[in-house]
Amino acid sequence: MNDPERAMLLSVHPRFATAILAGSKTVEVRRQRVAAPPGTPVLLYATAPTMALVGMARIAAVHVASPKDVWSAHRTQTGITRREYDAYMSGATQASGLTLEAPVSFEQPVPLSALRAAGTFHPPQSYRYMKSDDLRQVAVAGPVAGIALREALGDLLPA
Repeated sequence: MNDPERAMLLSVHPRFATAILAGSKTVEVRRQRVAAPPGTPVLLYATAPTMALVGMARIAAVHVASPKDVWSAHRTQTGITRREYDAYMSGATQASGLTLEAPVSFEQPVPLSALRAAGTFHPPQSYRYMKSDDLRQVAVAGPVAGIALREALGDLLPA
């Protein structure tokens, strides 16, 4: 990873989080350009009704192109229908397809209430980047998740 102090926090609907962690959805699409290098860790925040960090993966590649080109290249890996994709991309001039690899489910999801109790935490509408202090906060809020983060991120999260 180019920036050793950066990870991505990605908000996804619970059904997509489940599919990513099961390995059946390997490409997550976004309406805007995503500039994250391969190897970037991605924390998966499942939105309502789950409202918890449920696991993580790594970015294998990012494909930025027109929505049509991203769909053509990744449609079978997105876990959504063409109708859902078109509705989501309506009006977008570019899209990003994030190929995810090495998914890991947290044995105990970290609920939003625990994340907020450990400090200031706001799940993003789409995604945001996290620095080491944010990641330490996650490890405090969810010790089991902290173990998985330490294994994945190494020195970024000292014990």
